[in-house]
Amino acid sequence: MDPLDAVWHLGNLFLPAWGVAALMALALKLIWRETVAGMRWRTLAVWGGLGGTMGIAAALMLTGRDGTMAGYGLMLLGVTAAQWGVSYKR
Repeated sequence: MDPLDAVWHLGNLFLPAWGVAALMALALKLIWRETVAGMRWRTLAVWGGLGGTMGIAAALMLTGRDGTMAGYGLMLLGVTAAQWGVSYKR
């Protein structure tokens, strides 16, 4: 595997977490406007992406492979918990 393939593999590993985090941040800003009115969209997306990345990394360590339903469940739990924690802190 050359370095470009490694970059593509890592990007495709973590892209679902960051995509879901961005969509959930957008949904938070649209649905709960008063609750997260003072927060920037990017803040919600970054914290959600970091939580989802940690969820994918934990699933990879626990199951030994990527793409399992448990892995995607941990990713969603990580994104949701991180965005809830950031918005609840306000």
